[in-house]
Amino acid sequence: MTSGHQLKGRRVAVLAADGFEKVELSVPVAALRAEGADVDIVSLRPGRIRGVNLHEPASRVSVDRTLSQARIGDYDALLIPGGFINPDLLRQSEPARRFVREFDASGKPIATLCHGPWLLASAGLTQGRTMTSWPGVRDDLVNAGATWLDREVVRDGNWLTSRGPQDMVPFVKALIDHFAGRESARQESTAHAGETTSAPQRSAPPALVLGAMKWMPRPSLRTAALIGAGLALLAARSRHRQQGPVGWFRDRPGSRSRARRRRLHRPAWRAG
Repeated sequence: MTSGHQLKGRRVAVLAADGFEKVELSVPVAALRAEGADVDIVSLRPGRIRGVNLHEPASRVSVDRTLSQARIGDYDALLIPGGFINPDLLRQSEPARRFVREFDASGKPIATLCHGPWLLASAGLTQGRTMTSWPGVRDDLVNAGATWLDREVVRDGNWLTSRGPQDMVPFVKALIDHFAGRESARQESTAHAGETTSAPQRSAPPALVLGAMKWMPRPSLRTAALIGAGLALLAARSRHRQQGPVGWFRDRPGSRSRARRRRLHRPAWRAG
């Protein structure tokens, strides 16, 4: 039974980008706030970022600070949710990599799950660490020097990692203890860090995910049309930026013929 005030006065940064797995952000954040923590969503851009359920768009959350506005000294702990897209975007961002490197160097607690550990690997932090993740990320972490364990949660020093939404209940319980700095969490961390042999690769992907993808309804025609229109708009804007206003005008249908007509009807005194 929790008191509801274990994290009172603690400030937690949640580093996320578009494509975060909705349940991996919303459930831990709700639990942190229920325990009294002040939580900020930190992201690559201002505004509202889009969550997903597997690959389907979900609701959005408001960004409190961008990475350029966030300061390590303002926070006591860091949470990095997963999802397929979110950590892939973050790991390509130098400000995001720098943020987690500085946070880790401070010794403050970091928690992540699912594909979130990708960011830790890209930041060059996983060498010699013991951790877990979504099973499909195992090889990436092992190749980056980590010892990978196939467990619900793994603690190693200031890190807490978990496999994904299937382990949400034990992860949230461990998350509160980890961010509260409980002695039991530190003792378990020492035990996990002593393991040096990675668990073997899985022999098959999770049946739950295969089943969910199999029965996921196909996007509606309206959704497909909106996505197509959005992509076409982005492509047009990109082409316009590359060409500049002169190139854009030149390539418009009929623009060359109109320019030619203006030259033919130009008064003689304006010729040349």
